Amino acid sequence: MYPKYFEMDEYIVSARKYRPDTFEMVVGQDTITQTLKNSIKNNQLGQAYLFCGPRGVGKTTCARIFAKTINCSNPTPDHEPCNECESCRAFIESRSFNIHELDAASNNSVEDIRALIDQVRIPPQLGSYSVYIIDEVHMLSQAAFNAFLKTLEEPPKHAIFILATTEKHKILPTILSRCQIFDFNRISVEDIRKQLEYVAKQEGIEAESDALHVIAQKADGAMRDALSIFDQIVSFCGRNITYQDTIKNLNVLDYEIYFKITDALLAGNYAEALNIFDDVLKKGFEGGYFINGLASHYRDLLVCKDPNTINLIEVGDKTKEKYLQFAQKCSVPFLFNAIQIANSCDMSYRTSQNKRLLVELSLLKICNISSSVFALPQQQTPKTQVAQLQPQPVVSKPVVAEQKPAPAPVAPKPVLPEQPKPQPTNNELQNDGTKAGLLNKIVGLGGTPTASNAEKNTQVATSTANWGNKDFSSSDVTEAWLAFVAEKCPAGTRWNSYFRNHIPEVDESGAYVLKVEDSSMQTRLLERKEVILNFVRMKLDNGSFNFNFVVDENLVEKSNEVAKTTSERLDELKKNNPEVAGMLSDGDFTQV
Repeated sequence: MYPKYFEMDEYIVSARKYRPDTFEMVVGQDTITQTLKNSIKNNQLGQAYLFCGPRGVGKTTCARIFAKTINCSNPTPDHEPCNECESCRAFIESRSFNIHELDAASNNSVEDIRALIDQVRIPPQLGSYSVYIIDEVHMLSQAAFNAFLKTLEEPPKHAIFILATTEKHKILPTILSRCQIFDFNRISVEDIRKQLEYVAKQEGIEAESDALHVIAQKADGAMRDALSIFDQIVSFCGRNITYQDTIKNLNVLDYEIYFKITDALLAGNYAEALNIFDDVLKKGFEGGYFINGLASHYRDLLVCKDPNTINLIEVGDKTKEKYLQFAQKCSVPFLFNAIQIANSCDMSYRTSQNKRLLVELSLLKICNISSSVFALPQQQTPKTQVAQLQPQPVVSKPVVAEQKPAPAPVAPKPVLPEQPKPQPTNNELQNDGTKAGLLNKIVGLGGTPTASNAEKNTQVATSTANWGNKDFSSSDVTEAWLAFVAEKCPAGTRWNSYFRNHIPEVDESGAYVLKVEDSSMQTRLLERKEVILNFVRMKLDNGSFNFNFVVDENLVEKSNEVAKTTSERLDELKKNNPEVAGMLSDGDFTQV
């Protein structure tokens, strides 16, 4: 029961009239109230407490109830204040000398704290404890905090400090370390709705559940704000609070607006969606508020898709039923993409130069999602299939007609066998577009061959039949080899010097071989063998010429006889072969 003080004829706002006076009546802070009651039960009272959390969640209220309970001479078995003893009556009538409240926002100087310290020394006249409630304690100055430290850590046995603040991070760590800290949570929408329903019943007011839900959402977790909004709605609606009157008074967009615009977007009717948004702007709503609400709307539709997440939606019972029905029209991919687009628009809204265009563009994107993700308009599917099938016969007919005069590409066939018959000279080979000219275009020996050159090299290798079968000697091979060095390896490069000193020779089996120092060099030269081979074949006018790279066995045996480090072998190689030293200093194989 509430005290008779609140039954006076003068009007008292609901935030004061229905302010809890017992722990049981505190809304949404069960853990904290139970902890405080247990400390009273076990007689384990600390010298300092810190209550921190958002506004309107019960910090100062719990401090007052705690102060009243520890001084109550006849507490209930559940360790609640009786509200009937002299100490409780004195507190209710605001004449208690045991409970002192200090507003640190206006009393934040060192002098105010010193006066408080002097007052702490006086023992209580009635009751067992003197409780000092300091509200907005983070407003104290640095000097005031320092002056308060010693007394806060070692107060008299009868003194208990309860500090309340909304900004715990502004309090000195030395203060925090001397207090028991209680973090108050925001009150849930459902708890606020139930409390408003209780208040409405006590006041004889009829209120729709959806209307109370809107008030609870507007309060943003603060019970005091919710009661203040409730008084405002009662003044507007009278004894009958309806959903429509509530959203009209609070300037809240109706859920129907979002359902209506979602219907238009799902149908691909972007014109209707833009007109609905224009009506929202004409009613005085900001585009950012609209797009934020649209994102929340799609989020609520998404959680209604799964029975396990239905409880995450915070709306009235009637509205929840509509969400459940409407969610069946939307697919999960559509809702995912729509939420992402709306959220991106919300983040860019403040910095946008054309805010209306930004929101309209987001609506068009959502409309495009609906047309691409859904297969709702089933009549369009056969039309699309017909459209895809029609071009096939149409394309095939002109192709057949155009292919009739197409024997032109077959004409070169009789010309190909006639080309290898004449025996061109060296000068003709250099200017011949089918041999030397083709090879010069294909082989890029001045740098690293490109992918296209590699493909062309393969073409040259496979067309060796175009070259003749002219006999050649070792001197002809040497001459062709030096021609390759002169034309494809510029003077002064490492490969020019290397190839002049390494010329293919005839081995015991009669095959041409090029001796190299090690397997690493052999591997690097094999990568360019086809390029060199094609050039020499062209010069010899013999497509059957071939040679191989082999490691010099004498060089290998010599390195095995004397075990040397890599550095020593490299130095000796450079000393005996100056051209190799220049080659190693020039980097990797890039000129062939």
